Amino acid sequence: MKRVAITGAGTINALGHDVATTMTALREGRCGIGPLNFRDVERLSIRIGGQVRNWEPEAHFNRQDIALYDRFTQFTTLAARQAVEQSGLDFRGKLGLECGVVLGTAGGGVNTWDENYRSVYEEGKNRVHPFVVPKLMNNAAASHVSMEWNLRGPSFTVATACASSNHAMGLAFQMVRAGGARAMIAGGSEAMLCFGGIKAWEGLRVMSKDACRPFSANRNGMVQGEGAGVFVFEEWEHARARGADILAEVAGFSMTSDAADIVMPNQAGAERAISGALRDAGLDPSDVGYVNAHGTGTAANDKTECAAVAHAFGHHADRLMISSTKSMHGHLIGGTGAVELLACIMALRDGVIAPTIGYEEPDPECALDVVPNIAREARVGAVLSNAFAFGGLNAVIALRRA
Repeated sequence: MKRVAITGAGTINALGHDVATTMTALREGRCGIGPLNFRDVERLSIRIGGQVRNWEPEAHFNRQDIALYDRFTQFTTLAARQAVEQSGLDFRGKLGLECGVVLGTAGGGVNTWDENYRSVYEEGKNRVHPFVVPKLMNNAAASHVSMEWNLRGPSFTVATACASSNHAMGLAFQMVRAGGARAMIAGGSEAMLCFGGIKAWEGLRVMSKDACRPFSANRNGMVQGEGAGVFVFEEWEHARARGADILAEVAGFSMTSDAADIVMPNQAGAERAISGALRDAGLDPSDVGYVNAHGTGTAANDKTECAAVAHAFGHHADRLMISSTKSMHGHLIGGTGAVELLACIMALRDGVIAPTIGYEEPDPECALDVVPNIAREARVGAVLSNAFAFGGLNAVIALRRA
């Protein structure tokens, strides 16, 4: 089995349009959540989110691309460009035959759905643009990324709600580790912040109207975000041989199913995923210094996750740091795990633990070190990133310091 390195990273999200800006915001505990700005927002009861500000597609894409790229594909492509550039890989020629792309998204082209439903049902138009289907399909971003970089190996999209990115990255890791690909572009994206996207989520009654406060006793729900995170996963020896700057090592991955409830989380399923990732990475619980939590800010998720972490880590849970960066960038649903992996890399590479902001009142059912409100300097050798999705689908990734 081959070791797997991360040699490139890219992102756009509510905290910034690149990795450096995002990591600065994470260090500073800056909140990217604010008033939403799009058509018909006044008809919504939820009017806040982690929206990407100052986004100008014309600065990055030509008219033909924009006609084909939904907002989620635009975000993905920009993040992928950053990641590939940092990696220094050239996929032309033989290498392109040995590499692929796996991306996660839950909603795909939600903005395209929203625009065209409005056109047909509200405005009464009888025709839509010929590119509506290729623009809204969930695999659009993966396909465009494969075409832009000549990636002719395994390329596909994973849709497992809030765990989509972690599932995508975990599968990419397994393919590189097993020798099925020399390198994989992996991550995820989401762009549900439009009238139809938020209106649908309002029905679940899990959304906060004012802030995301994971693990705080006065939390009142999740806040959605949008954006993308994309990485280059590469054979360790291949990366070393070409002198690449290795950001972190992908050490292990585990995925489980609760097989219990379509929306309520299950402690046993989450715990098995955490323990499975530790085993797969060959890590003792005491080796892990930080966990990036799923931490949505809902009572059910926060309490269940804290119980799962406490049980999986045993006595070491008292010395473990765990934080939810969703408090800053919002919950990107299918793209969230990819943006959160940046906080894991920051912990390993820079020795900075991103905080859980908005924390106001201790909750005895979340009695872990949640790094409240202020980032912390700490040297850690291994970290986990948790993702627990509707449908009871769990995916946990383990990273080591390079």
